[in-house]
Amino acid sequence: MSADEIRGITHGTAPVPLSVLDLVTVGTGSTATDALRTSVELARLTEARGFHRYWVAEHHSMPGVASSSPAVILAHLAAHTERIRLGSGGVMLPNHAPLVIAEQFGTLEALAPGRVDLGLGRAPGTDGATAAALRRTQTLNEGADDFPQQLVELTRFLDDDFPDGHPYRRIHAIPGPVQSTTPGGVQSPHRPPIWLLGSSGFSARLAGMLGLPFAFAHHFSAQNTVPALDLYRESFSPSAVLDEPYALIGVSTLAMDDEREARRQVRAGALNMLRLRTGRPGLFPDPDEADKHEFTPMEEEFVQSWTSNIVHGTADEVRAGLDDLHKRTGADELMLTSHAHRGELRLRSYGLIADAYGLPTGVSA
Repeated sequence: MSADEIRGITHGTAPVPLSVLDLVTVGTGSTATDALRTSVELARLTEARGFHRYWVAEHHSMPGVASSSPAVILAHLAAHTERIRLGSGGVMLPNHAPLVIAEQFGTLEALAPGRVDLGLGRAPGTDGATAAALRRTQTLNEGADDFPQQLVELTRFLDDDFPDGHPYRRIHAIPGPVQSTTPGGVQSPHRPPIWLLGSSGFSARLAGMLGLPFAFAHHFSAQNTVPALDLYRESFSPSAVLDEPYALIGVSTLAMDDEREARRQVRAGALNMLRLRTGRPGLFPDPDEADKHEFTPMEEEFVQSWTSNIVHGTADEVRAGLDDLHKRTGADELMLTSHAHRGELRLRSYGLIADAYGLPTGVSA
């Protein structure tokens, strides 16, 4: 799909398409089963409301994040949706053999033809010890340093086009490219489009050089957003995939009917992140727990810094914040990620944002 085709998608009064990033949040008093059921409800809701794509992020060894297996979750979501694009935001390439990823996403493409995105990151998505367990190596930088080579190998597997003489020439990722029919009746192979994800300049530059779409993690690296997008656009070379740059940014958002409740939920999220950053990951806390927590001055400074990058409040306040962010970054798409200790609050948040932008009110099949 070209950049122009993406921009042609109807998105109400939103300045650009709106999408979803799901970490399958598990809150206090709930289970992974509850969180996964919420993901199905959220995918169906956002499909009905006209959101463009729904991505699942790979994380490991975090009790409050049940998205350790994106491909498995995406297969489940594919069975419960019909139109919304599904993808990884992302799969951490250094954690996996490229052939395994090609097989998983080839299978997803066969299950939901034309609806699958393959977003790739080069971070571990976890702590060092867990990354070593995933990769079966103690050299944690090895995978990240080899990322461009791994990307080439994965692309070859997806396209089934290793050159003659290559040691993998006779290896095929099955299912391979899905045959699709053009309006003129011509059969052509189709496989999931690759996106590069990043929170710094490395993937921005690489995505630009390769002419690939780029997704930037504004939600946890806001200070790097504009420099990374500028670098991506400056580095961009047209390719068979894109004729001009296309960049989305991940944005933490939370819309509530009551501004005070939005602040309480966001503060609970900051406590959750504080515990993660200090090696004490757990379930997403209840706001009452955050209200009772006695933050040290240093912790309070972290909380203020973290919450300042979350667009939260009433639906109108969130819309104003997202519109301002779009103007400042020039992003081609906004991918919203919302966290709360109860699934119904996340569903409510996306519904309120959809209402604020006048997105469709249809009912999913």
